[in-house]
Amino acid sequence: MMSNFILKFKGFFSDLAKREEGVTAVEYALIAAGIAIAIAVVVGTLGNAISATFQSVVSKL
Repeated sequence: MMSNFILKFKGFFSDLAKREEGVTAVEYALIAAGIAIAIAVVVGTLGNAISATFQSVVSKL
């Protein structure tokens, strides 16, 4: 019973790997994840710089 499930599971992923749509979707997901990470890094860096600028202005007031 369990070996039948494993065979179906392997067959599903084997068929998925053969389809180009699945590969394309994975590629797009990786690209989107990379862009999201880049945005998070840029926003974090700019956020710190902007915060430091505002703190400088406040201290001069």
